[in-house]
Amino acid sequence: MSSAAEFLIRRRLLQFAGGALGLNLGGLWRAQAEAAYGAESQPRASACILVFYYGGPSQLETYDMKPEAPAEVRGEFQPIATSAPGVLVSEHLPHMARVMHKVALIRSVTHQARLHDSASIHALTGRPLEGPDRELFSPLPQRYPSYGSAVTSLTQNRTADVPYAALPFVFRNVHPVPCQGGGFLGSRFDPLQIEVDPAERAYRAAALTRQPDLAATRTRNRETLLASLETSAATESTNLRSFYERAYRLLDSVTLHEALDISREPDAVRDRYGFGPEAVAVGEGGGGGNGAEMGYARHMRGQNLLLARRLVESGVPFVNVYDFFQQGQNWDAHFACANQHKQFLLPQADRALAALIGDLDERGLLDTTLVVAMGEFGRTPHINGQAGRDHWPDCYTVLMAGGGIQGGSVYGGSDRIAAYPDRNPVTPGDIAATIYDRFGLAPDTEIHDAAGRPHRLAPGGPIREIFSA
Repeated sequence: MSSAAEFLIRRRLLQFAGGALGLNLGGLWRAQAEAAYGAESQPRASACILVFYYGGPSQLETYDMKPEAPAEVRGEFQPIATSAPGVLVSEHLPHMARVMHKVALIRSVTHQARLHDSASIHALTGRPLEGPDRELFSPLPQRYPSYGSAVTSLTQNRTADVPYAALPFVFRNVHPVPCQGGGFLGSRFDPLQIEVDPAERAYRAAALTRQPDLAATRTRNRETLLASLETSAATESTNLRSFYERAYRLLDSVTLHEALDISREPDAVRDRYGFGPEAVAVGEGGGGGNGAEMGYARHMRGQNLLLARRLVESGVPFVNVYDFFQQGQNWDAHFACANQHKQFLLPQADRALAALIGDLDERGLLDTTLVVAMGEFGRTPHINGQAGRDHWPDCYTVLMAGGGIQGGSVYGGSDRIAAYPDRNPVTPGDIAATIYDRFGLAPDTEIHDAAGRPHRLAPGGPIREIFSA
């Protein structure tokens, strides 16, 4: 058989398989990586949950308060003591205050990207956007891989059926921000995308859903036919076959489908992750009319973190959670900063993150699961004319828990108004190196782009001082 004919058969097999499985074979689940990158050191964590607070939480209203600063800097919140001696946090973080002995605060993170998209790229890949600082008003390909993608590519000797998941939406400003997938490593290292239906409060992953007319029996028949076509065409490929087998396992995975069904959790556990004020249906089953009124319901910010815990428990090593924007606000508090944080942002984030940390700990998962909570930057030290705070990447706080963290740690520090680091400045490249280090990956490990050019895994160094020996 000519090479051209063999190529054509391979191409048709790929097209056939894509229709048979109901999957985008060029997208989420790719063949195993074509090469392994160097020797690994001993991993300290087997999973990571990265919570990304898009918009930029204020360090002065959360974890780096300056009660001795002038009123126009310190704002109206008061600090409170925590379970970690000497560590103070905002009065509107009472749940986090009770678990601070399991947390490390990095109070000196700094970079120069002052707009959301470029700052998010730097925060979620460890590398700055090439070119000018900007928001992306047209699509831009991703260059460097996200953390989950890089970890997936380098830990293939301990692969999971779902090595990387992201929820509850594709993170976007105007366009999807190019910091969520494999970048130059290839789309085979993109995450399994999980989306939420806010009305039904249910999670779905398109890649785990059969096409409506494709029953399990038909799928198995097509799998048998595909195998016979491969054999008859003498085009059997170990890598391709392993990819097909993984795709079939995903479609039939009871564990993953059950993980997405958070209704399986006891009400007490779901409640623990938090309630919040929002419109709820009224009049159903009673004498009143249909409609909605403000009430208290389980907010999706908390349920997102509960789902992340369920995914880790089901064997997913890396989960990104993007703060749930359908709630109507995010952390970009240019006006009424204190009011937004007090009334809406902090109560939900406080209870949800504390519940995640406590839940992981009680289930014996915290020691092996690194939790990272961060925004793309912080807020200006001085309150503006609209009682808000503007973008400020010069100094902000990143929180970590689990994965061997030395609880109650504080690394770095800011000056008297939380404007600039005054000791141990930390870059997003250092945050990246710290995450990789927890998985046993050295920051100087080489990864290669499509042209075979080598790149250092992370431009910084790990912050090992916040971890137990």
